[in-house]
Amino acid sequence: MTEMIGKSYYSDRVVSFSVICSVIWSILGMVAGVYIAAELVAPTIDFGQEWLSYGRLRTLHTNGVIFGFGVTALMGTAFYSVQRTCHVELFCPRLAWFCVVAWQFTVLLGGISLLAGWNAGKEYAELEWPLDIAIAVIWIGFGIVFFGTIVKRKIKPIYVSNWFYGALIIVIAMLHVVNSAAIPVTLSKSYSLFAGAQDAIVQWWYGHNAVGFLLTGGFLGMLYYFLPKQADRPIWSYRLSIVAFWAFTYSYIWAGPHHLHYNAIPDWVQTLGMVMSLILLAPSWATMVNAVMTVSGASEKLKTDHSLKFIVLALAFYGLATFEGPMMSIKSVNIVSHFTDWTVGHVHSGALGWNALITFGTFYFLVPRLFNTPLYSKTLADIHFWLALAGTMLYVLSMWGAGVSQGLLWLSLDDLGVLSYGFRDIMASMKPYYILRLIGGATFLAGAILMVINFFLTMAGRKTTQVQIPPPMEQSVEVKSA
Repeated sequence: MTEMIGKSYYSDRVVSFSVICSVIWSILGMVAGVYIAAELVAPTIDFGQEWLSYGRLRTLHTNGVIFGFGVTALMGTAFYSVQRTCHVELFCPRLAWFCVVAWQFTVLLGGISLLAGWNAGKEYAELEWPLDIAIAVIWIGFGIVFFGTIVKRKIKPIYVSNWFYGALIIVIAMLHVVNSAAIPVTLSKSYSLFAGAQDAIVQWWYGHNAVGFLLTGGFLGMLYYFLPKQADRPIWSYRLSIVAFWAFTYSYIWAGPHHLHYNAIPDWVQTLGMVMSLILLAPSWATMVNAVMTVSGASEKLKTDHSLKFIVLALAFYGLATFEGPMMSIKSVNIVSHFTDWTVGHVHSGALGWNALITFGTFYFLVPRLFNTPLYSKTLADIHFWLALAGTMLYVLSMWGAGVSQGLLWLSLDDLGVLSYGFRDIMASMKPYYILRLIGGATFLAGAILMVINFFLTMAGRKTTQVQIPPPMEQSVEVKSA
């Protein structure tokens, strides 16, 4: 344990490092995203280079933002909040450092391998078997640090944010190991242990629950700790948060088959995925209501606090995305939306509007505290907020328009039952929507660049501040404010 004259301190340097790495990955991942958006407007900007092709850069983009930006942020915020809700230093801080540093190298090597054409062919699980093994090892280390910290806690109750972070660690480990089970052929190629329809079911059991327990559950852990802290109010209903957690956990795990409507899997499996997706509305909106009621008493602070504005805006997009997802799982809606840009719009209303914005808000809360200094520029933060909102809305609205148009045109038949419009003709008509998406993505990226500049000017010449762990007599205060 870090000690100085008998005093104990939180392990926050690893958190600072995680924040720095996460914001760097956010820029790299978003640059790739904007570039492939530009390729859909002007395809020749790949210059005939395979590593610049849409197929390779698209996987680089998703891996960079999900695993580089997102997971690194989750590691850092989990390490920060679990210490303070348990009033102990991290269990095995050196292992925490190993996890965060090794994760950066794994994501970097993964990106290089994707540009080289190494691809397992599974959504969100494209990395080949050597990197899959590395991911499993690092993830186990992450779990050891997190749960080890909870075991040695000085506060008996386990705060709700730790339930969500814990579910993230356990379920993602299970999903990754099962979905990545493969027979290696060479260092760069393997074949899944599953085949055909079974492989598709396992993949979307993984794929949708990666969205569920990583991009939803993990970030709900972030929400439940940092929203009350920033609003300076306790959770409106702690009991509702626990009920919502268990309902979320038991419902989400069954929802994956809604990605496979009208495919060669049993009809009852498709229906089960649809029904469980609709049930998910209850725990999702219970969380949203809980968060809205929590922040409702902090309306004055919301007018001036840039961090809280980001978090509350993220909450609005969370409500939108968790309504839209179940709606799109209904078969009569899915027949219009599936394989269209509507799905892309839905994904980005969650990824930009929910995941990115809540992470930005959390980082605006964390950086001044980690370095014990005011944010360099509140004006830059406010400009970032409006650029992020404008960029997200442009992106999502353009993809909704494109997706609905595609779905309806592809279903249009003439009097003889022949498709009225060809695929090429429909896609050629999408260019205005794709230009709007490019503008939206570039706007969002511009805001993120301002954030990075703001953070690095805030951190310049400063070291992470050591924060003393409160003595036992102060535990009740931390539990109340957590």
